[in-house]
Amino acid sequence: MRQRSLIAITATLAAGALTLTACGSRDSSDKGGSSGGTTVTIGVDAPLTGDLSALGLGIKNSVDLAVKTANKEKMVDGITFKMVAKDDQKQASAGQQNATALVADKSVLGVVGPLNSAVAQAMQKVFDDAKLVEVSPANTNPTLTQGTNWQTKKVRPFKSYFRTATTDAIQGPFAAQYVYNTSKKTKVFVIDNKGTYGVGLAATFTDEFKKLGGKVVGTQHINADTKDYSSVATQVKNSGADVVYFGGEYPNAGPLSKQIKATGANIPVVGGDGIFDPTYIKLAGPKSNGDLATSVGAPVDTLPSAKKFVEDYKAGGYSEDYGAYGGYSYDSTMAIVQAVKKVVADNGGKLPSDARAKITAAMQNVSFDGVTGKVSFDEFGDATNKQLTVYAVKNGAWAAVKSGTYTG
Repeated sequence: MRQRSLIAITATLAAGALTLTACGSRDSSDKGGSSGGTTVTIGVDAPLTGDLSALGLGIKNSVDLAVKTANKEKMVDGITFKMVAKDDQKQASAGQQNATALVADKSVLGVVGPLNSAVAQAMQKVFDDAKLVEVSPANTNPTLTQGTNWQTKKVRPFKSYFRTATTDAIQGPFAAQYVYNTSKKTKVFVIDNKGTYGVGLAATFTDEFKKLGGKVVGTQHINADTKDYSSVATQVKNSGADVVYFGGEYPNAGPLSKQIKATGANIPVVGGDGIFDPTYIKLAGPKSNGDLATSVGAPVDTLPSAKKFVEDYKAGGYSEDYGAYGGYSYDSTMAIVQAVKKVVADNGGKLPSDARAKITAAMQNVSFDGVTGKVSFDEFGDATNKQLTVYAVKNGAWAAVKSGTYTG
């Protein structure tokens, strides 16, 4: 799945006076451990309301924690980071409007997000035209970084776009290998929600499943704004499928699983990171035990590198869980901080007038040990960390059953 990152500026203190660059702003009221200096804004775009808000709020909160940590530890001398969050409601049109607003705010020097790949498609050119870097913790559609013909010829569309999540070019096949080789399922019914993320993920799963020797016994496309899947559920039952693969997010996947089970077809529903949320289990009901989801990286709460993040997040008093993308959101924010730090260091301790362009360029070479592991980017802006995990619903909760990388 999905989203982006924002950042802003630096100042020169001389004889007690503060000289501001064209992109910066002075704000002595900023909180987070810095007094005075230049305020650099990091923008966040995510669905903060609506049925995907559980994921979106986890992203926002994790960015907030990273910003507070950067200020507390004075990671960039003379700069106070601040966050501004925009709600895209998982709508591409809203995301594009948010991108335009973030570009207009000259203190914004980086953006984290969005969650949804379709929203990212609407935002990319707006940010790229402004040379404003965005780092998504959740987008997984390969076209965002490798172009529409990525399977035959990879071409990077926008140099301002990066992501810390791996792509569906890996996630779909990784799931197919687990379903076919480990779960021993050979007949799949494939369903998607017609969205950019869902269609792309279902396609990469299908290709790998067929290569392995599996058979697709049915396909269907559902409308994301409906919750009655009785007709599709009946088709699944009559198809003889021993597994269902769904490309989409949990608001659709949960009710779909429940209605499939209600027909008497007690077969697992499998999806990607878009269904990996506790809300899926609530929507799918008790018969969801055995359903599977893949998600980017390893379980954050099992990583030694994430121990402090988990502790600090709990101590931060956030109402919502950090969710599937919390660690990646934190790392996306810190990647922007590192790029700002590099640009400041290269310019005598202050941000240049073309800070946005230089930060975008610096992002390409960012490399550090993050919450989720090594954070760096390849020539397409994709994460070099390709790890994934398969989770199963067990006793009403997600449990990791296998971590690794796709070997194709």
